[in-house]
Amino acid sequence: MNIESIATEKAPQAIGPYSQAVSVGGMLWCSGQIGLDPETGAFVEGGVEAQTRQVLKNLEAVLEAGGSSLSQVVRTTVFLQDLGDFAKVNALYAEAFGEHKPARACVQAAALPKGALVEIDCVAALG
Repeated sequence: MNIESIATEKAPQAIGPYSQAVSVGGMLWCSGQIGLDPETGAFVEGGVEAQTRQVLKNLEAVLEAGGSSLSQVVRTTVFLQDLGDFAKVNALYAEAFGEHKPARACVQAAALPKGALVEIDCVAALG
């Protein structure tokens, strides 16, 4: 089975010993994305809503680099620093995915990398 690491400069570089995504068996497994601007390496300003928009933009860039798209996502996990932000994040998530509704889990995390307010990972089909 061929396993391929995926990387793009259109999303923040991995901040640890992992790939932005891995392609295997017709599926793309994307690592969690946080609200970092890939050009500056800093969080976008504007709180959880701005970070969520950036997270989705980063995730979309990784998906495209791996030969997939948001419309081919089959599952996501949303990690929130504060579950009280659920409605705000959910609205932006729904806007990004449109009529497509992948399976999803959403959890509150005690802490996220670099102090992020939101992180989203996903699994998508290829082709």
